Amino acid sequence: MTPGTALEFDAAQTVLRFGTAIGLGGIIGLNRDLHGKPAGVRTHAIVALGAAMVTLVSMLLVAVPDGDMGAVTRTIQGIVTGVGFIGGGVILHRSDPMGVHGLTTAATVWVVAALGIACGAGQLGLAAIATGWMLVVLVIGGPIERLFHRTFARRHGPASIDGT
Repeated sequence: MTPGTALEFDAAQTVLRFGTAIGLGGIIGLNRDLHGKPAGVRTHAIVALGAAMVTLVSMLLVAVPDGDMGAVTRTIQGIVTGVGFIGGGVILHRSDPMGVHGLTTAATVWVVAALGIACGAGQLGLAAIATGWMLVVLVIGGPIERLFHRTFARRHGPASIDGT
């Protein structure tokens, strides 16, 4: 969309964008929920929906002659920054050797906001591809990390988080 390009509310397109955001966010949330993490289907779906809604609303508001497209990018910056507070809420500090718990879930909340932004902007294919790659990382990332930890621990003794 370029400044001055008319972007009008389209109910069917909005339902598609919001539904895709909810669905993709919910898929990631289901993965987290199945692993017993603090943010699940509803949290991830709602974050994606909120990001999609704010992105689309900002695009509609600037889609007037002499509209400031910078307003859309500033809105996206606000979403990306603001959702960090939600992600921060799922990070817990523990006194055990692992120290911090919930970083992956916090990262998924942040990425789900980006998926919502893409959906709100009408980039549904981009959001679907990113969701697929995120699921690949979530599904095989843990086993790969455990394999490396076992291999490293056998050769060099117990590993700590800070590498010492």
